[in-house]
Amino acid sequence: MDTAMVIDLGRHALWTAVLVCAPLLAVALGVGLIIGIIQAATSVNESTLSFIPKLIGVALALLVFGSWQLVTLIDFTRSIFQRIPTLFS
Repeated sequence: MDTAMVIDLGRHALWTAVLVCAPLLAVALGVGLIIGIIQAATSVNESTLSFIPKLIGVALALLVFGSWQLVTLIDFTRSIFQRIPTLFS
């Protein structure tokens, strides 16, 4: 196992993590931004007001993107297991 292979495995793991997390984080960011704009426009400074819409948005995003995320994680795990025989040769 050389340095290039380790770097490639790390790069692939980080990229998979970014792909899996991106939809949920984007939804949370979008909902938080919209709620923040509404709070700024109405001068309502309640910090718990944005929690429930974010929770609902992330839950809906998980329902929509959950199967794709699971398939992505399974493909990554399979690729790691397929590389095991070549690691120590």
